[in-house]
Amino acid sequence: MHLNVDRVSRRSETMSMEAVAESVAPDATLYERLGKRAGIEKIVEQIWINHTTNPEVKNRYVNSDPVNVKRLVTEMCCAGFGGPESYSGRDMITTHTGMNINETEFVAVCDDVLDALDKNGVGKREKDEVLCILYSLKPEVVRL
Repeated sequence: MHLNVDRVSRRSETMSMEAVAESVAPDATLYERLGKRAGIEKIVEQIWINHTTNPEVKNRYVNSDPVNVKRLVTEMCCAGFGGPESYSGRDMITTHTGMNINETEFVAVCDDVLDALDKNGVGKREKDEVLCILYSLKPEVVRL
């Protein structure tokens, strides 16, 4: 299974996040270009919707506390994308050990994230950066 490349390169009809990215300094952090915490919270909300309706991964979230998961993912994204927030959750290896997440599920999660970015009008540069970050975490998530 491969990532849906069209999602990575497709330009969103909603340009609000792209407008934010273009209005900040060229050396702005990914956090700033995604609209800071408020923008990231919107993206995380869509990621949650995507994950919990995606047949490949939705069963992983059945017993999850949506408020807690979204809070932790938002914290992780804010901190990891260059924001001032701290991440209060467990490290990725501890969190995912024993889950035995496979390659298909990892790709499905990446597709869900890209879809959420598209739906929030995020530009190609930012989507590419997020995708690189996701893939950098793959060894800490898959087959543990």
